[in-house]
Amino acid sequence: MNFIQLNIQGLWLIEPEVFADSRGYFMEAWKKDEFERTVGKVDFIQDNESKSSFGVFRGLHYQEGDSGQAKLVRVICGKVWDMAVDIRNNSPTFGQYFAIELSGENHRQFFIPRGFAHGFLVLSDTAVFSYKVDNAYSPSTERTINCFDPELAIRFPIDREVIILSGKDKEGMLLRDVTI
Repeated sequence: MNFIQLNIQGLWLIEPEVFADSRGYFMEAWKKDEFERTVGKVDFIQDNESKSSFGVFRGLHYQEGDSGQAKLVRVICGKVWDMAVDIRNNSPTFGQYFAIELSGENHRQFFIPRGFAHGFLVLSDTAVFSYKVDNAYSPSTERTINCFDPELAIRFPIDREVIILSGKDKEGMLLRDVTI
């Protein structure tokens, strides 16, 4: 696996080695010892999966306090534009985001530690999104940041008018109101 430390402290891009031939492909999606040697110790406790259609944006979600979650995300089928926003109070990169295309074709993975809000936008007809988390889902501490907050100045790869948000995501708070 190739581990690439990104320009915002704590974020990592992981490119697994893919062995492909006429039958398909094989790859090791995650190896605990390699991950911990490079990124650090993270005790993943659960794997989640979702399927979404073109234009769906899920996020920007995070959980407050001790309920925070680190995530290792990837796309099994389809293509998404995945992003993390630094919401760590004393971080020199607070409010900055990093976005990258993840797909079933490029097999990239994106590690997002606690202290970040996360979201993804589906760019293909459908996408199957898979992720590991290191903490249980806590509805009472879940928060959403409005992805259209002008302070974030997110430059989406598709027209804003075709982006589909849930009711909860439409009502997300502004970055200035974030508490972690």
